[in-house]
Amino acid sequence: MLVSATVAGNESRSLTMKYFVLLAGYGEMPDWDTLTPDEQEAGMAQHVAFDEACAARPGVEIVSAEALGDGSTATTLRTRDGSMTVTDGPFAEAAEQIGGYYLLDAPDLDTVIDLCRILPAYDIDIRPVPDLG
Repeated sequence: MLVSATVAGNESRSLTMKYFVLLAGYGEMPDWDTLTPDEQEAGMAQHVAFDEACAARPGVEIVSAEALGDGSTATTLRTRDGSMTVTDGPFAEAAEQIGGYYLLDAPDLDTVIDLCRILPAYDIDIRPVPDLG
């Protein structure tokens, strides 16, 4: 969390928290590869609208955002009894559907939830990012 600070007597920074927004599953959306080019373009337009809404919302900033490769391209590391194994493929079946993420600075969880309503109908996992510093 950023700490409110006064600089030069009257300027202050509002409190924000980082939130990790995981596009964790297709939800009500069909698999991306089954969409027509027009349907894919409409989905991408929703991401653009989300980006624009974040930029327009006071106290909200997209810190990072990326689409992720298909789950079949994942590499999973597991440590058991002090020994690490490396395997191809996702850790969990649900990971095959993970499409991407956003990392947001936002004033509160309600703001993040409100903004996520703009995105396509994914299953979305939102987690606060603790300040460990």
